[in-house]
Amino acid sequence: MTPTTVLTVAGSDSGGGAGIQADLKVFAALGAYGTSVVTAVTAQNTRGVDAVLPLPPATVTDQLDSVLGDFRVRAVKTGMLGTPAVADAVAVAARAGRLPNLVVDPVLVATSGHRLGVIGAVERLLPYALVVTPNRAEAEALTGAPVTTVGEMVTAAGALAAGGPAYVVVTGGDVDADGEAVDVLVGAGTTTVLRAPRVDTRHNHGTGCSFSAAIAVRLAAGDPVPTAVATAKEYVTRGLIGARGWELGAGRGPLDHFGWS
Repeated sequence: MTPTTVLTVAGSDSGGGAGIQADLKVFAALGAYGTSVVTAVTAQNTRGVDAVLPLPPATVTDQLDSVLGDFRVRAVKTGMLGTPAVADAVAVAARAGRLPNLVVDPVLVATSGHRLGVIGAVERLLPYALVVTPNRAEAEALTGAPVTTVGEMVTAAGALAAGGPAYVVVTGGDVDADGEAVDVLVGAGTTTVLRAPRVDTRHNHGTGCSFSAAIAVRLAAGDPVPTAVATAKEYVTRGLIGARGWELGAGRGPLDHFGWS
């Protein structure tokens, strides 16, 4: 049986916990065949990002043309785009209908606090997205309003959904919600609050990348968006639990993508 093909368009993480490397691990763990378009090369590890080198937009377009011209891609997720020019190159493909089931993870700031993207780059893709998955900090940056409570997460998701995406998930694993990790999904006229026990761990590098990648896999398999989002949340929760005792690096370590623990 031929596996379903999923594409990630994102930056490379030399430490392997986020970006392209994390996305490909998620695809494999959930039974999809992963393809990739690299938008930038980073020097990073669990302690932070030391350098970022965006690739030329033409190189991003060449990669897109190579993958989309040969593989039957069923879903696409974007992560770090780096520059508006790179985002424009990706948006051209989206506008032409070449990026099905598009999941946009608006990577603006790494877990370490290093700024990896610009708001203008993300905004170029929002009208073409089926799902957008900002965390609270990214939702604040995109809306210009504070997002510190579950109620403000709902408001932010609604504001972003008004800009074009069919669905918006604002993730709030760090919001004060009585020991729960709360995410808010808005779309199709409904608002859903997803809850799971908060995992006490510092090893959360790549959580957003892994969440959006898991959504893309399930969309490629034919799941409706609410089911794909709920399944992705369960997957990330298991990954956090599995890696909480690991000692990979001295900082914020990666998830247990393959259930090794």
